[in-house]
Amino acid sequence: MEQLIMIIAVLLITVVLVGIGDRTGLPWPVLLTLSTAAIVFVPWIPDFRIAPDIILPIFLPPLLWALARKTSWSMFRARWRTILGFSVLLVAVTVIAVALTAWILVPGIAIAAAIALGAAVAPPDPVAVEAVAEPVGLPRRLTGLLQTEGLFNDAASLVIFQTALAATLGDEQFLFGPLVVHFFVSSAIAVALGLTVGWVGIALTRWLNSSVGRIALTMVLPFAVYLLAEELHASGVIAVVVASVHMASTPDIYDADDRITATSFWGVIDVLVTGLAFALIGLELRDVIDAAGTQLLTIAAWGVVISVVLIAVRALWMVMVWQMHRRKAPASSPRDIRDAVLLTWSGMRGLVTLALALSLPQTFAWRTEFLVIASVVLVVTMIVPGLTLPWLVRTLKLADTSEDEKERDMLVARARGAAVASLREALDKVPDGVKGDAREMLNQFSQARSGGVEGELASSADAPVESVRAWKRHRDALARVQSRAIEQAQREILDARSEPGVDPHLADSVIEELDRMMLSRNPRDH
Repeated sequence: MEQLIMIIAVLLITVVLVGIGDRTGLPWPVLLTLSTAAIVFVPWIPDFRIAPDIILPIFLPPLLWALARKTSWSMFRARWRTILGFSVLLVAVTVIAVALTAWILVPGIAIAAAIALGAAVAPPDPVAVEAVAEPVGLPRRLTGLLQTEGLFNDAASLVIFQTALAATLGDEQFLFGPLVVHFFVSSAIAVALGLTVGWVGIALTRWLNSSVGRIALTMVLPFAVYLLAEELHASGVIAVVVASVHMASTPDIYDADDRITATSFWGVIDVLVTGLAFALIGLELRDVIDAAGTQLLTIAAWGVVISVVLIAVRALWMVMVWQMHRRKAPASSPRDIRDAVLLTWSGMRGLVTLALALSLPQTFAWRTEFLVIASVVLVVTMIVPGLTLPWLVRTLKLADTSEDEKERDMLVARARGAAVASLREALDKVPDGVKGDAREMLNQFSQARSGGVEGELASSADAPVESVRAWKRHRDALARVQSRAIEQAQREILDARSEPGVDPHLADSVIEELDRMMLSRNPRDH
């Protein structure tokens, strides 16, 4: 009962912190990190433990699924440089740098254990990036790059971590060649598995009649595909991402109600799962601090040094990539030194680092050192950048979203164009008594030039009718015309979402607006 009370309390505190963040403008992941540190000093909180081997299967699948559903295959093709350069090569370089640093600092640490530490702290957290970077007005080209990096760097880090941990616990030799082969083989199996599960998920979604059932399916699938991939010795991270993107890239399996519900549902999952994971590290740290004893300050100093190494390696990598593409920078790389500085400062570590540290078995010889170092890295790379990022964005004058607004306006124009075409076609089919209102609706929609789409399809004043029955026929006929126009606009943007060069995030914002219009028009049908 005490543990159940603890879980409920943690979730409640997380919700309150999100509310405080909304009111104060402070990023809620930073507030979570601070509250986690405070847990250490509360003596009456009962012990709470989760078996280390189920930490990753509990926390990673839902968060990866939630982030991947906001992307598309076309975005991956456009940002393949990010996936290769940032999510694989930068992770490898970071692991090497941290491993060498840890090998020098920590007396007697095995090289395989040092590599495991490097893998745990190497990947920035995409959930933290989204919560911290987007509210300060970063352009989508930067937040999108950070989110794409965060989707796949977990896969590279996890493969390295698991291989190094197995070598440490089994007293085996850590070999680079087999590691590379294992990474590519496990990735290939994971891609095939993810596509298969995605296809099955699409078929089940079409078969289910209930919106609740369809959303519930998306909650089950992340855990199923992750566990199945792990059983096949494949990358569970990649399998989850591929399955999620495959389903998100099939727009006709969901209706407006599904999309609105899913957006809210997965937003809630993001917050609660992250809050629970942060609380767990706080509870774990109390015993870790006791175990560290007089070595606590020394280990914390190691964590500061490793944090500096992480920032330095990321900074050098960003500058190198910027110099390589200085003349013609693609969308998936820094355009100038300002981009390089901001992308460096946005490399916040978070949930994955916590989950990997917590997943270490009790028999791991350097578990205390790992948890203290991971916590220090979290504080240095999360709290400091999280609190100073708004100032940095203003100083670098990077809060320019004009490109995003221009792209969104183009999508809105496409939605209007599809709706106008539907309205023009409807003029030849509606009863004569409805033509006037339908024509007025068409004129209003055609003359709109910018802004959102919401409100543009509002009904004009009811035309005079002779009876209540005639008025109902008039109203229903006009409602059908409006609904068909909105459906055509939805279909246009859903198709555009998978086109090269279209940011899925911006397309989703237009789709959400159209979905809300549809639900407000036909509340009984959705």
